[in-house]
Amino acid sequence: MSSPPSSNSFRSSFEVPSAAAPSARVVSFEDARHLVEQHAADVSPGEVEKVDLLAGVGRVLAEGIFADRDFPPFARATRDGYAVRAADLAAVPARLEVVGEVKAGDWQDPGIPSVGPGQAMAIMTGTPLPAGVDAVVMVEHTLPIRESAVKLVEVRRSVGVGENFVPRAAEARAGQLLLDRGRRLDHAGIAIAASVGKSRVEVFRKPRVAALSTGDEVVEIDATPGPAQIRNSNSYSLAAQIQDAGGEAVRLAIAPDEPRRLRTLIEEGLACDLLLLTGGVSMGKYDLVEQVLVELKAEFYFTGAEIQPGRPVVFGSCGAGTLARPDGGVAISTRARAPAPHKKYFFGLPGNPVSTMVTFELFARPMIEALAGMTPQALIFLRARLKSEIRTKTGLKRFLPAVLSGEFENAAVELARWQGSGDIAALARANCYVVIPPDRERIEAGEWVSLLMRSA
Repeated sequence: MSSPPSSNSFRSSFEVPSAAAPSARVVSFEDARHLVEQHAADVSPGEVEKVDLLAGVGRVLAEGIFADRDFPPFARATRDGYAVRAADLAAVPARLEVVGEVKAGDWQDPGIPSVGPGQAMAIMTGTPLPAGVDAVVMVEHTLPIRESAVKLVEVRRSVGVGENFVPRAAEARAGQLLLDRGRRLDHAGIAIAASVGKSRVEVFRKPRVAALSTGDEVVEIDATPGPAQIRNSNSYSLAAQIQDAGGEAVRLAIAPDEPRRLRTLIEEGLACDLLLLTGGVSMGKYDLVEQVLVELKAEFYFTGAEIQPGRPVVFGSCGAGTLARPDGGVAISTRARAPAPHKKYFFGLPGNPVSTMVTFELFARPMIEALAGMTPQALIFLRARLKSEIRTKTGLKRFLPAVLSGEFENAAVELARWQGSGDIAALARANCYVVIPPDRERIEAGEWVSLLMRSA
């Protein structure tokens, strides 16, 4: 069995030197990500269910949301001031007769007259324009005239046709698609659905994602660990990440180093929509996870990625369509194919906690989002200036915990002080990862670097 773990790490290897194990296929980060995206593009979301609008927050739409009328339904003022005819202000200052006032909720009220030449109407932001006008002049550029028996306003600045109002249907026409199927509902989506009268929305069922921690050294979090044992923090962090990605987390019992029970738990995990395993195989007679996967005729798409942390990450599937080798091993596939009806994907995530969290974000998240029905999203890195010099080794693409700080436009990033991929406390202090290309061993302070923001 592998050497005893430290107090803040899980088994970090996902490779077994067994004759039955798949041939090692370690790919670049970009190739690994694209392989996951290709397979994710072929999965089908779950059943459709109808929920109350606010219960849809964070869920993925299974229907399009369409405008039920023009938006806005009238020409809408965007400033407090006076509705005018732009031609009347060709020369300023100009005095106009104020013939009324438009308030919120007014819509072609019989008591609201049209505006003719030489006239204006007081108006508030968000209210409909009266007939006869083609612009709104801001109240800041006007002065009421008190000495006249007729109510007048002096306008000191001209306006152009169409200024300071939104035309009817400028935002959307009746019947126009506002939110597409596959969109995850956030506060803006909720506002749109509410604005078209959708009190209930159709969403996809959340995918059930199993999290399985393995190894005799792992104990539940309410247990007192022995000298060579660790608490099962990975299962809980994965559950939180699964929920954040739009899935329903299914925390399985800890899998012991015993073949029959391990197989039972892996099969239980494969009964869900996706299985995430952490740790569980290195060297020795108790290293059984990949042996069980081989028995289940698993197909492995990659068995490692050229990244740090998280190099031993594994991606594969079990079920219909698996390609068994004549020698009893499992085929390594580099190309996504349309999945067979009962094909189930799995990820083997390295057991060190930071590695587990990083590889989840890079690889497991897009698969969960696809199973939840989301339209695929490309991974985009942000950019920021580096506070302090970074020195590292070449050869791997690195995702290192970092802190982005500053205020407003003046932001900069620096690495968090950390002790390796078992340092959960360092990751908790970080709010992003600095992404270091595999060919850079030194990045100077002041250089622009790529960032992957950490989910809250």
